[in-house]
Amino acid sequence: MPASPELLLPAGSLTKMHAAFDYGADAVYAGQPRYSLRARNNEFSSLESLKAGIDGAHARGKLFFVASNIFPHNAKLKTYLNDMAPVIEMKPDALIMADPGLIMMVREKWPEVPIHLSVQANATNWADVKFWQKIGLTRVILSRELSLDEVEEIRQRCPDMELEVFVHGALCIAYSGRCLLSGYFNHRDPNQGTCTNSCRWDYNVQPAAENETGDIARIPVETLKFDYRKAMEDADQSFSGLGNMPRHPEADKVYLIEEANRPGSLLPIMEDEHGTYIMNSKDLRAVEHVERLAKIGVNSLKVEGRTKSLYYVARTAQVYRRAIDDAMAGRPFDPTLLGELEGLANRGYTDGFYQRHHTQDHQNYLTGYSESGRSQYVGDVVEIVDGWARIDVKNRFGVGDRLEVIHPSGNRVIEVTSMRNSNNEQPVELAAGSGHAVSIPLPAELNGALLARLLAPAA
Repeated sequence: MPASPELLLPAGSLTKMHAAFDYGADAVYAGQPRYSLRARNNEFSSLESLKAGIDGAHARGKLFFVASNIFPHNAKLKTYLNDMAPVIEMKPDALIMADPGLIMMVREKWPEVPIHLSVQANATNWADVKFWQKIGLTRVILSRELSLDEVEEIRQRCPDMELEVFVHGALCIAYSGRCLLSGYFNHRDPNQGTCTNSCRWDYNVQPAAENETGDIARIPVETLKFDYRKAMEDADQSFSGLGNMPRHPEADKVYLIEEANRPGSLLPIMEDEHGTYIMNSKDLRAVEHVERLAKIGVNSLKVEGRTKSLYYVARTAQVYRRAIDDAMAGRPFDPTLLGELEGLANRGYTDGFYQRHHTQDHQNYLTGYSESGRSQYVGDVVEIVDGWARIDVKNRFGVGDRLEVIHPSGNRVIEVTSMRNSNNEQPVELAAGSGHAVSIPLPAELNGALLARLLAPAA
């Protein structure tokens, strides 16, 4: 077994950075707002906060990578080197970059700075990796669109180059990060850091046809006797874009999609043998492949987490840390880790392109909402005084509920036997939801814990 892979988590704030480290991360990455894909919800927007993050990580013996991975237009080239100079002085452990021109500029001015090739550059083969190694880069973050076998072949052909792959988080509906939907709808370019997650909006589907001029025109629904959603459900058993199963006959027709907040704005979509890639993608969850990736010799396993919560950072760090430790110790995969990740906000899970799937497994056709499985995040422990823990409530829970207490020292399950109001004076039965505060009995050593309510299995 090769060396243990690095566990790399997102850090949108100092609080999330320290949570990532507390729960098992070896390294974090943060975007430089003007030059990365993290212009929104990014507390590292000032040089002071970025320096505090880098210094804080180094004080703990951890690594801090700075993402500078946009494909800039001319205007940003004028300011790039001057803006990067103070960042380089902070000594981040690497820059994550994608644009060849920016990489050339950094290599010429600061040849000693390690550069990791961003997933934005879409490295999909071993020759690509060898090219960037020849240029002087120290790590390549491989494209999300690769299978496990392809990753293994790249490792075998590039044995002395660091490789990084994504194992959890959102999947783009185009090659990683190269989506055009947000720019089309809101004039916000995903690759300039302002993605509005247009792929995750609620869309209706309407039938259409190509007319004699080649244009796509709407077919009035009242003239049809066809239920698209019902057809999609029926097709699950008879339609696949991969393998030898027959395609559903409706899959070869043209449709129009209409976003819920833009009635009358109809976008044509068609489906080929590879699937329909404009619709909602499921989220990546590849925890079951950690052992294989470790055996292949992948150097870093990365969690995506743009605009994600503190709970998301803590839970994914803890789960993937356990998966890595189990793999390195030769222990079999623990399937309960899958259930622990179900409690995170997600759009249904897939392991992406690591293994071949039917098309409907890649695409989330029918649900446009986050699903909860085994547990639901309900609050943060703010402080513990005299055995009573003050809880900043995120979702409702009450007396009699079973809670998982998530803490760096280890998790435990408790039953809520009593609860007090926000003033810690009167007994109450229910914490109504976000915006409320209550107190419950907890030992002092669990200060700073996160709480998740264990859900009853679906009937």
